[in-house]
Amino acid sequence: MATSLKSIKSLAPLLDRVLVQRIKAEAKTASGIFLPESTVEKLSEGRVLAVGPGARAQDGKIIEPSVKPGDRVLIPQYGGSPVKVGEEEFSLFRDHELLAKINE
Repeated sequence: MATSLKSIKSLAPLLDRVLVQRIKAEAKTASGIFLPESTVEKLSEGRVLAVGPGARAQDGKIIEPSVKPGDRVLIPQYGGSPVKVGEEEFSLFRDHELLAKINE
């Protein structure tokens, strides 16, 4: 795992792109109720690993991304560009494609 983490740190997303690792949804709630597979698949959550510097507006100013490394986010079920490092799979999204930031 240390090797893949080191490899991921060497990836630097460009512009407004965000590198996300999907978090596997729990099939069971805290109270012990098992969720149907269709519900589990629709809940897409991820952890931000790296963020680009931001997109450039028409006037030349940089628009900073809305998330930072370590944030938990809701991501679309489909989309993003898949990135595979060793056995680990990650996704690259544009900042505006992320659905929500989860406040902890």
